[in-house]
Amino acid sequence: MSGGAGASTERVRRVVGCMTGTSIDGLDVALVEVRGTGLEMQCRVLRLGTRELGALQQPLRAFADGAAMTAGAVATLAHDFGVLHAEAIAELLAGERADLVCVHGQTVFHKPPVSWQLLNPWPVVQRVGARVVYDLRGADLAAGGQGAPITPIADAVLLGSRPDFVGGLASGFAVVNLGGFANFTAVPAAGGKSLADRLGTIQGGDVCVCNQLLDRIARERLGVAFDADGARAAAGRVDAAACEQLVAMIRPSEQGRSLGSGDESFAWVEQTRASLGGEDAAATACEAIGRVIAESLRGLETVLLAGGGARNNALAAAIARHGKGSGGQVRLIDDFGIAATHREAIEFAVLGALCEDRVAITLPAVTGVGVAPISGAWAG
Repeated sequence: MSGGAGASTERVRRVVGCMTGTSIDGLDVALVEVRGTGLEMQCRVLRLGTRELGALQQPLRAFADGAAMTAGAVATLAHDFGVLHAEAIAELLAGERADLVCVHGQTVFHKPPVSWQLLNPWPVVQRVGARVVYDLRGADLAAGGQGAPITPIADAVLLGSRPDFVGGLASGFAVVNLGGFANFTAVPAAGGKSLADRLGTIQGGDVCVCNQLLDRIARERLGVAFDADGARAAAGRVDAAACEQLVAMIRPSEQGRSLGSGDESFAWVEQTRASLGGEDAAATACEAIGRVIAESLRGLETVLLAGGGARNNALAAAIARHGKGSGGQVRLIDDFGIAATHREAIEFAVLGALCEDRVAITLPAVTGVGVAPISGAWAG
């Protein structure tokens, strides 16, 4: 797995990355300037945008939850979702060009070796006029991997291209994405080695349910779509017994697992309905999730929080509180110029450029694949 050696520093690409997570709460888009190629590329975020899912949110969520749909309904949903992507990208570009678009699609099923990221890419090709790379998980799954997480290499490339992050690279760092599920990337100290020479030392994996559960509590117990800034959770009281029960349910096994739809542990919400008020349930869930995440990151000096959950102050506080024993610091990834809410969209732009450069984007130590393949299907 190479791509860093001999990389040109003169090639400049404008790459769009797109992502909707398992929370199914919106489409994030990012325009990234990529200078150079392969693992030596330098990345700069130019512009960010977000598009509400509108009328597509309910059918996407229902399909991801296992609702039955006709073939025609599924095909129409995939097409309309592609149109939504095309509109969001066109708005982001504002008449300017893009050289490449990388789209993730909506995960509606994930149980390796089977995974489905629903999206019709052709409306994007037609509207934007650029090549589109999609289905970034399929090659890894076919080769025996879990197909997730696929952002660790992008974390290393993106942060490694920032001169203000030299200290973090020197001491080792972790990026925790607090999305529908929590996953992490752990990059050890550089030790003077190039990224190409350190790929085998990068770790990553899914940890536990996150916003999937917190948003469920918000919808069913608080009457809101989500708990803005974790304010309702901060007003609640942690129930020790219920917290221990949830920790036992969501703590990953020693073997780990690749999480997707169907791993939400929603039963806990029903089991505690009579004993916990809405705010107490939110507070207890934040405490349990924060504790499990902190346990998975012990020994790392710098932990950077990303994803929509990074704005949940109750959750961030729980992660920091339970992580104090390792002597590390917990910070927002925004501190290094990467918007926490758009980190995955930004990194899909990076992954798209790596795919175009024929660099394998998955890591055997992360997804469990024997030999990392070249990923991505192409349209346009």
